[in-house]
Amino acid sequence: MATKESLIVLLVIGGIAGWLAGVLMKGRGLGLLMDIVLGVAGAFLAHWLAAKLGIHVGKGWIGSLITATVGAALILVVTRGITRG
Repeated sequence: MATKESLIVLLVIGGIAGWLAGVLMKGRGLGLLMDIVLGVAGAFLAHWLAAKLGIHVGKGWIGSLITATVGAALILVVTRGITRG
């Protein structure tokens, strides 16, 4: 079970990752607030999926940030595809 501190860290990293994913998408984000919300969701998804697949990007907050940014970018791509369609 995760501690309160680890959940807070995941939320902060997810928010940063969402912002980064929006920047990396070169204007294809959904606005700052929505990018951050999707970044948090992407962080949860990416960390869960990486653990299930046995993928380890790195240790500490940098590895978490990379994993969360990839997850956020994937969620942004999917969300953008849904909202366009």
